Amino acid sequence: MDGNDARRRLAHLAQEHGDLDAAIAALQGSAVPDQLQIARLKKRKLRLKDEITLLQDQSIPDIIA
Repeated sequence: MDGNDARRRLAHLAQEHGDLDAAIAALQGSAVPDQLQIARLKKRKLRLKDEITLLQDQSIPDIIA
């Protein structure tokens, strides 16, 4: 994966992460929130955050001190 692909993938993941934030907030604000669905979305959000962190870490070159 080259630099442009990684940046596009990172942008896509960040957008999806934000979309999940909005979906979770909407579900929590409903009259009878579906706790199972909220838990699933939160778990997906955490997986996305892990993938975002991994991509960011890979983009930083290792510096030997």
